[in-house]
Amino acid sequence: MNGNFVFKNAVVRFEQVIMEALNYNKLKKEDISLLIPHQANLRISQFIQKRLGLSNDKVFNNIMKYGNTTAASIPIALKEVILDDKLKNGDILCLAAFGSGFTWASALIKW
Repeated sequence: MNGNFVFKNAVVRFEQVIMEALNYNKLKKEDISLLIPHQANLRISQFIQKRLGLSNDKVFNNIMKYGNTTAASIPIALKEVILDDKLKNGDILCLAAFGSGFTWASALIKW
């Protein structure tokens, strides 16, 4: 696997898929209450955070705690967010993932 190639594609696709979901729902980056990205690589998450202009409290990362748990990373992070009472009614939650098999997706959830 070519790490540089994967990184470059991940950061492009992450942003594209998040913006696609926001545009489809007539929302803006500023409407995101919390972004939970796939926990594959902290650098990718931080890069996307910077590109979207999101503050630290609007992006949830736990890769430092568990490492890359592959397909379980977003559900584990979501469970932590719920247990930590970080979401309130009406919040816009963005879930986004990019897989090294070059698949990507996002979902917006109004809490």
